[in-house]
Amino acid sequence: MGNGMCSRKQKRIFQTLLLLTVVFGFLYGAMLYYELQTQLRKAEAVALKYQQHQESLSAQLQVVYEHRSRLEKSLQKERLEHKKAKEDFLVYKLEAQETLNKGRVSFGFSSLQSQHEELKKQHSDLEEEHRKQGEDFSRTFNDHKQKYLQLQQEKEQELSKLKGIWKSN
Repeated sequence: MGNGMCSRKQKRIFQTLLLLTVVFGFLYGAMLYYELQTQLRKAEAVALKYQQHQESLSAQLQVVYEHRSRLEKSLQKERLEHKKAKEDFLVYKLEAQETLNKGRVSFGFSSLQSQHEELKKQHSDLEEEHRKQGEDFSRTFNDHKQKYLQLQQEKEQELSKLKGIWKSN
């Protein structure tokens, strides 16, 4: 009878241990499930944040493209205006030379020569103004190009970070 009691005791202890193991296993599983859900919510929040950041960078990049386009159009317009001004100057110069040749007797040579010098000065002033405008445009264009490259690099870094987060999860 002693063996039967001992055996029943051992059986009850075994059953109790088994029950405790199942209960602790269930609790561990529930805690693990809760932790995984929490991490999933955090990962989704980070993904949303990076998506919004990417959309913001895309919008900024679009603004830079539009500004660049406007600058290029402006430069083209300035070049056309300069070309027209140069052509007008050449026409004016030719007319002045014709007037000089036709009216050399009636007008004083020195007067026409000073007029010619004045035209030369106007031409050189126009060329200098064009050169400065070209430099200003180049500087502005380079600044915007630099900003564009920086934004593109930041976007690529953010995307690679986001990919890294998703791979690790």
